[in-house]
Amino acid sequence: MADPVYESRLPGPLAQLKRWLVAHHMTLMTIADTPHSIALGSAIGIFFGFTPLYPLKTLLSIAVAWVCRCNKVAAAISVTLHDVVIWAMPAIYIAEYHLGCWSLHRPVAHRVRFRQFGLRDYLDWHVFSRVVWPTFWPAFVGSLFLAIPSAITVYFLMRMLVSRARVPQKIV
Repeated sequence: MADPVYESRLPGPLAQLKRWLVAHHMTLMTIADTPHSIALGSAIGIFFGFTPLYPLKTLLSIAVAWVCRCNKVAAAISVTLHDVVIWAMPAIYIAEYHLGCWSLHRPVAHRVRFRQFGLRDYLDWHVFSRVVWPTFWPAFVGSLFLAIPSAITVYFLMRMLVSRARVPQKIV
């Protein structure tokens, strides 16, 4: 007899997040490394997931984990957590940008209409320096306000969870 299939009663995005967490929970718990190394790798991944360095976030998290001599697999898994909640990331990036503008005492940029630029304009240094860079720097600074506390919280939470999972259970 086949086992019954239970479906989540959560809304679609939350159910997807739960499936991702369940699938990767055991991977993180069974990595053959110290709790400190796994927790630090996870914290590095969470940190880079919040930054607006979207195309480079996985490579940067693995490289920083390698430099810090912590677990690179944990860093790669935790940086992809932001890909699971991709539907919420535009709102987070906008909030980071506004927070960065506030902290740098800069006015928020007016809406840029990308239809006015041709493909060759995106390769021009002047377009990059006038459009992309002025919005990137405040977004990066604003991301630090979310990334640092999240990374610290994830470090202590993961260290506690991995340490608890490795304690031998008493048989009564």
